[in-house]
Amino acid sequence: MARIAGVDLPRRKQIGVSLRYLYGIGATAAAKICDRAGIPREKKTEDLSEGDVKKIREIIDAEYKVEGDLRREVAMNIKRLMDLGCYRGLRHRRGLPVRGQRTHTNARTRKGPRRGIMKRK
Repeated sequence: MARIAGVDLPRRKQIGVSLRYLYGIGATAAAKICDRAGIPREKKTEDLSEGDVKKIREIIDAEYKVEGDLRREVAMNIKRLMDLGCYRGLRHRRGLPVRGQRTHTNARTRKGPRRGIMKRK
């Protein structure tokens, strides 16, 4: 079983797809990693040898920030914005959309479910 950066990769998927299970690696990065390691993207994860897995692991460790380190960096960036008190930080603090979207309608993902006005008898 291929285990990279603390994540078990799915066995029956192509390595180009299963690398995307790592936080911080998308389709383009997975393709570049496969090309650098000299492994065909269509090869199944369960068919990789230990040497192939080691090559992939070394490339990821050397060139990419993934999983815990990346999550920590993103959280620190958001915390920095909130501590500065800038507009984006205030939007994060209030749980509202950060990138200029409208909130009069929509924005339900950030704002949560609607809370209706209590009706009088």
